[in-house]
Amino acid sequence: MSGEVNLDFDRQNRTGLAEAVFCAGKSHAQLSFVCAQVGAENKSMLFTRLDGEMHARLAAEFPDMIEYDEVSQTGFHRPRPLTDDRSVAVVTGGSSDVPVAREASRSLQFYGHDALAIDDVGVAGLWRVTERLDEIRERKVVICIAGMDAALPTVLGGLVPGVVIGVPTSAGYGMTRGGETALQSMLCSCSPGLMVVNIDNGYGAACAAIRVLNQLDQTS
Repeated sequence: MSGEVNLDFDRQNRTGLAEAVFCAGKSHAQLSFVCAQVGAENKSMLFTRLDGEMHARLAAEFPDMIEYDEVSQTGFHRPRPLTDDRSVAVVTGGSSDVPVAREASRSLQFYGHDALAIDDVGVAGLWRVTERLDEIRERKVVICIAGMDAALPTVLGGLVPGVVIGVPTSAGYGMTRGGETALQSMLCSCSPGLMVVNIDNGYGAACAAIRVLNQLDQTS
């Protein structure tokens, strides 16, 4: 099994981001090997796309090792202590976007950032986001998660001073094409400087936010 799994425990030192294990598509034997190695090395680990059935199998083998969240399908082993740095907001256009948002929030939490969560404030009722703008403007980074036409990141990009990271989701009907329309909409945004990650990639957005915050910490 060691030939199939080669963990990168030094990544934190090189990039400021520890390795995360993307669990979808991995066998129980592979993930069991990962857990054994993490435990033996006494390292922290973030597990993403870990479904409930696989988590239950791992929990039976490694009790209390993984702190699991079903909504985001993420698991922690030895996360950093939370700090009240008020640096990041995670904003969703609709309730269907919440699982992706929770993946972002949980990834941030693994690194010690307690993100502000603001859900279901899409542009169909624009007052819902404008009444929260003061809170959002306080954040250095805003992760904005939206499906369908994905207009919300563009709106926020014109209203807040912080870095805005757009996450297109696969939520929506027909022509949304599993998030491709949302992705194209964000890439064509008229809000200058909008950053965009891949469809449903809350983890990637969190990593981008952490890279920004790490650089700000170095220059402050």
